[in-house]
Amino acid sequence: MRVRTTTAAVCTALVAVAALTGCNRESGGGSDKVGIDLPRSDSDFWNSYQQYLAKGTKAAGISALPLTNSQNDIGKLVANVTAFMDQGAKAVVMAPQDTGAVASTLDTLHQKKIPVISVDTRPDKGDVYMVVRADNKAYGEKACTFLGEQLKGSGEVAEFQGDLSSINGRDRSEAFKACMAKKYPGIKVYELATDWKGDVASAKLQSTLAAHPGLKGVYMQAGGVFLQPTLALLEQKHLLRPPGTPGHITIVSNDGIPEELDAIKAGKIDATVSQPADLYAKYALYYAKAALDGKTFTAGPTDHGSTIVKIPNGYEDQLPAPLVTKANVDDPALWANQLTKKS
Repeated sequence: MRVRTTTAAVCTALVAVAALTGCNRESGGGSDKVGIDLPRSDSDFWNSYQQYLAKGTKAAGISALPLTNSQNDIGKLVANVTAFMDQGAKAVVMAPQDTGAVASTLDTLHQKKIPVISVDTRPDKGDVYMVVRADNKAYGEKACTFLGEQLKGSGEVAEFQGDLSSINGRDRSEAFKACMAKKYPGIKVYELATDWKGDVASAKLQSTLAAHPGLKGVYMQAGGVFLQPTLALLEQKHLLRPPGTPGHITIVSNDGIPEELDAIKAGKIDATVSQPADLYAKYALYYAKAALDGKTFTAGPTDHGSTIVKIPNGYEDQLPAPLVTKANVDDPALWANQLTKKS
C-alpha cells in the first residue's frame, strides 16, 4: 500500500478487513467497541450497505455495538452517537446526511478522543479520522458527459437534485451544472430539488413533463430512491420507450443497485454510476480497525484503486465508481452483480 502508516509494513499491506484481525491481536483482538450508525433504511443502496457491514464485522472480528439507524434525522444521529459513547465505543462509523449540522457532534467525539469514519458523506466541519466515499463530483460529470453525448448537445433535461444540505447533493449538482454549461450549452437543464425523496421527484417530473413535453433526458442522483417512482410515472404516461426509438428519454442514474442494472438490461434506463456499497462497508471497517490500532495515513494512491486526499478536517479515501451502460452491465466486478449471485 503506498499510503504510509506508523505500523509495520506487513500490516499496512493488508487492506482486506478480514486480514486485519491477525495484525490486531496485540491490541486486543476486537475488544474495543465500535459504534455504527446507518443513515436510512428506505433505500436499496443503504440496505445493501447494511448487509455488507453485517458480514464484514464478523469477518474482521470487530466488536460492534448494535447498529443504529438515524433515519436521515440529525437529532437521532446525535442521540445514537451519545448512546455509543455511553456504551464505551472507542470508534464511530457514521454517514451524516446533513453534513453541516453534524459539526458539534464531531467536536464532542474529538474531545473524547473517539475517531470517526464518515461513509459516503464528507462533514463540512469537525475532525474525522477518514472519510470513505467516491468522488461525487465525478458522478455529476460522468452523468453530464453521458447525457450530453447521447443527446448530441441539444435538448431539455430534468435533474433530480439530492438534498443540497448534503455534500453529496451539492457535489453532484454543482459538477453536473458546471459540466453542462461548459461542454453542452445547447442543453437546457431543469433542476428539481428532491431532498432525496422519490415521491417528490416523481411529482416534480410530472409537472416538468406537462410544461416541457419534449423532455429528452433525466439525471437521477440516487437510483435507490428515484428509480421505481420514475419508471412507474413514465410507464403510466407511455413514455418509457426503448433506446434508439422515437421519443426515448435518456436516463442516467447514480448508485449501481441490482434494480438499476436490471433496468439497463431491459432498456428502461441507459446508464448509472456504480457507487460501491461493498467497498464503503469494507473500508469503513478497515479504517475503524486502523484507528483503534493508532495508525495514521497520508495523502497518495492506495493499492486498492483509490486515492487518499487531504481535506481540511482530515483525510478522504476516494474509491472508484465506474459508469455502467449496456456495454459493461454484466461485468462480474460490479458489486450489484456479486450481490445478485450470492443471493
